Amino acid sequence: MTAQDVSGSAVPGPGRVLPDEHHRDVTGGWVRPAVFGVMDGLVSNTALIAGVAGGGAAPRTVALAGLAGLVAGAFSMATGEYVSVASQAELTRAEIEVEKTELARNPAAEQAELAAIYRKRGVDAATAAEVARQLSLDPEQAWRVHAREELGVDPDDLPSPWTAAGSSFAAFTLGALVPLLPYVLGVSSLLVPVLLALLALFAAGALVSRFTDRAALYSGGRQLVLGGAAAALTYAIGSAVGTGV
Repeated sequence: MTAQDVSGSAVPGPGRVLPDEHHRDVTGGWVRPAVFGVMDGLVSNTALIAGVAGGGAAPRTVALAGLAGLVAGAFSMATGEYVSVASQAELTRAEIEVEKTELARNPAAEQAELAAIYRKRGVDAATAAEVARQLSLDPEQAWRVHAREELGVDPDDLPSPWTAAGSSFAAFTLGALVPLLPYVLGVSSLLVPVLLALLALFAAGALVSRFTDRAALYSGGRQLVLGGAAAALTYAIGSAVGTGV
């Protein structure tokens, strides 16, 4: 039998392994910006290149536009991710400081609040009160427990803004390079970059399915359709407007 502790986590018996050890890390700070970055790089630069080429620009101009889109987009993504994650971490730390102040000012009320949380999870009143009392004995342990239970965050494992920014920058660059590379190598037809980008979109979508419950065909096809639609629409706009603007 596997017992349950008061926080809902499994407690292994002799010779058993915690189930959490078999799960992927879903709280890390690099997966989301990396996935978002490579998709954004693929879609935005493919659409940009398609729009400029649709307007009748020369291959060299298309390549220059694609390069500018890659550099600008990569720095924009990295800056946005850094500011976003850093701001969230700062807000979390501020709320933790509020919790620390409340614990120092009114420890009895905070202990009762912690016991109430455990009672809501099905722990009987006497056990919940005793667990809350024991967890409140050590001030360093107490504020960490309250942060996890009340704020829903792990104060010892906050996402790193530098990790988010770096993974976003690298992923966007990789995605944006796919439609640009053929022009850099001397290809003058838009067909080759678009085909490469569509294949990359499908492959990236299928890869993402490994982190989700979606089938690879569904996830890859979804990215293919959305990215292809963006490129087609931008190409149509570029063709309609032309290079005379």
